[in-house]
Amino acid sequence: MARTAGKNAADWPLRWDLLLRYRLIEVIALWEGRLTTNHLQRAFGIGRQQASKDINHYLAEYAPGNLEYDRSLKGYKPASTFKPVFTRGVADEYLQMMHAREDLSCAFEALDVRELNTEALLPPSRDLRPSVLRPILQACRDKLRVEIQYASLSNPEPEYRVIQPHTVVHSGMRWHVRAWCEKSSGYRDFVLSRIQDEPDLTLPGEHHAEQDDAWQERLTLQVTPDPRLSAAQQAVIALDYGMTDGALTIECRAAMANYIVQLLRLDGPQHRDPEAQQVVLANRDEVKGWLWGAG
Repeated sequence: MARTAGKNAADWPLRWDLLLRYRLIEVIALWEGRLTTNHLQRAFGIGRQQASKDINHYLAEYAPGNLEYDRSLKGYKPASTFKPVFTRGVADEYLQMMHAREDLSCAFEALDVRELNTEALLPPSRDLRPSVLRPILQACRDKLRVEIQYASLSNPEPEYRVIQPHTVVHSGMRWHVRAWCEKSSGYRDFVLSRIQDEPDLTLPGEHHAEQDDAWQERLTLQVTPDPRLSAAQQAVIALDYGMTDGALTIECRAAMANYIVQLLRLDGPQHRDPEAQQVVLANRDEVKGWLWGAG
C-alpha cells in the first residue's frame, strides 16, 4: 500500500543507496524531463531489472502518480501534479549533481550526513525554474538554437535573443549557459536565472563548443601570497592554500578564468589592504588578454 502523501521522506527507514536512487529519480525527471533505467544503471552500476524495480517501487510506495511513461520519449516524464518527495525541487539539486558528476554524495547537499559539530555556508540559491533549464539542456544536447527573453544589467528590460548553447556552467557563485549569441556575433555567458520562462527551441545551430576559442583555450593561473605581506605572513597563506614552492597552480578554460579571479579576489590587489587581499595573480601579464578589463 502506498505511503501517506505528504509525509516527510526522512521519517521513512530507507537504506542510503535506495534514498540516493529515489532522489536521482526525482531530480532527473523534474529537470531533464525524461527518466530512463539507463540513468540509474550508469549512476549506480546496477542492472536494468533492478533499475526498473526501483522506479516502480518509488511510484508504488512513495509517489504514486508523480511520473508518467511517455512512449514517444521512451522514458518517464514528470506528471502535471508532480510533487517532490525525496528532494526539495530546486535547481541546485540537479546542477550540483551534474557539477559533481559521479560523486553523488556531493550532489545532494540536502542529505544530512554531517557530523553534529560541523556546519557549511552555501551561497544563496538563484531563481531557476524547470521551464527554463529543460529546453536549455535539450538545446545543448541536440545542438539547437533557442529563442529567449533575457534581462541583464546593461539591458534591464527583457529582450529577445537567439542563442546557440553548448554547456551549462557553475562559476562558483551562480549558474550560466555558455552560448553563441546571434545578436552579438560571439560567445557569451547567459545567467540562467535571468532567462524568462519558456525558451523556444528552433532550428539546428552551427556554432558549437568546438568553435568557442575561449572555451577550448586552456590557461594556467599562478596564485601566490601578496608580496606586500611579511615572509611569515606569506608562509601562513601558502599553507592555507596548499601551495607548492609558494604558488598555487590552477588549470582552467580561458572562458572560466574571470570567475576564478573574482572568487579569489585577484582583480584589484592595489586597492585592498594586503591582509585582506592575501593572494595575487602572479602571471597576470601572461593571461590578461582573457580577463575582463585587463587588456
